[in-house]
Amino acid sequence: MTSRTPEQIAARRRMFRRRRIVFGISAAVVLILIAAIAFAVTTYVDANNGIHRSSIADNGPAQNTGESNFLIMGLDSRVDENGNPFPQAIYDQIHAEDSSVGGYNTNVLMLIHIPAGGGKAVGISIPRDDYVDFVGSPGGVNKGKIKEAYGDAFESTIEKLVNKGVAHADAYQQARTAARQSTIKTVSAFLGGVRIDHFVEVTMAAFYEVAQAVQPVTVCLNHATADTFSGANFPAGVQQLNASQAMAFVRQRRDTTTSDFDMTDLDRTRRQQAFMVSLAVKLKQASTFTDFGKLQKLIDVAKKDVALDDNLDLLSFAQQAQSLAGGNISFVTLPVKEFGTRNGQSVNIVDVDAIRAQVKDLLNPPTPTAAPTSSAAPSKSSGPSKSSGSSGSSGSSGASTPAPHPVYTDSSTPLQSGNVPCVN
Repeated sequence: MTSRTPEQIAARRRMFRRRRIVFGISAAVVLILIAAIAFAVTTYVDANNGIHRSSIADNGPAQNTGESNFLIMGLDSRVDENGNPFPQAIYDQIHAEDSSVGGYNTNVLMLIHIPAGGGKAVGISIPRDDYVDFVGSPGGVNKGKIKEAYGDAFESTIEKLVNKGVAHADAYQQARTAARQSTIKTVSAFLGGVRIDHFVEVTMAAFYEVAQAVQPVTVCLNHATADTFSGANFPAGVQQLNASQAMAFVRQRRDTTTSDFDMTDLDRTRRQQAFMVSLAVKLKQASTFTDFGKLQKLIDVAKKDVALDDNLDLLSFAQQAQSLAGGNISFVTLPVKEFGTRNGQSVNIVDVDAIRAQVKDLLNPPTPTAAPTSSAAPSKSSGPSKSSGSSGSSGSSGASTPAPHPVYTDSSTPLQSGNVPCVN
């Protein structure tokens, strides 16, 4: 394959991503959508028919029996899984202009590790601008932002296939498969050879329509904030969001008010995690799984705007999703060493060795040991820490219930599921 110059690469990206509005899709879509589809299989015979499937890349040795790794990919594309435009009403609500805007960046990349034996799962968010090596050099590109591996593989593959005379519809689906496999291989290598067993891919429309089906959703913010780019305008504290507001909530990565609140892309990643937890809390309270009108809508959304790997069994995953929705998962954001510039682009400079060591520890936690019994009375606690990144959920030993809204101010602090969290 002939390598392209940086200028050619930049020109090709500009052609496909002109006037792109940066957008992040909450991985919460996965829990509600897949669980709802799986639940509905027993009622709707066609629930599994029509959902896009593609093979997963061979990306590492088999791991311990019973554990699974899911890669969640949230795309910023303004088209559905067939390449068709969204309804105009959706563009209006998500402030995304039209299908000519945007590319195929994976603006959300999250590895969900479900251990064997029912242990606590962990969601590992990979910041989208991490500067990494691309496995296989898709489109002649050796390094770049991790989110771009998908688009580079898609663009180069569809170009080759169309030039060979392959019908556009077939070329499009083959290119999407190549893009998924490229992303899976790149993520697997970046994390130190972690095997990825399944993937779930969602589009912008999937997020909006799922949020629309379960709205309102409760969130909590540490600061009042607004952003003219995403349309966000939120007071501090606990509040309920409709679907359109939810889009702004997970999109926002800057504050354009006169306050001194400095928001970054890592805060946006933390919001995605928080929204995932909030949706899970909502699911425990709502009648989504017994409202067949809502279920049918979610199934229709899945057929247009979701893709899964060939081997993902929906009924089996439904059982796992129920456990996750019940609070049996925590979320971690991989660290960024510094912010820098490469080939004229702002990127995250990362310590690959440190990240691989952290991921290894997260996926292989020490076996818990039984605490010794004691008849001594518990000591008094001075209460939760007020330092940056502290969580109000870690109450004192004498507290009868956890704080209703644990507070997170530092993206490096693991976010625990189970209660609606307050975030930046």
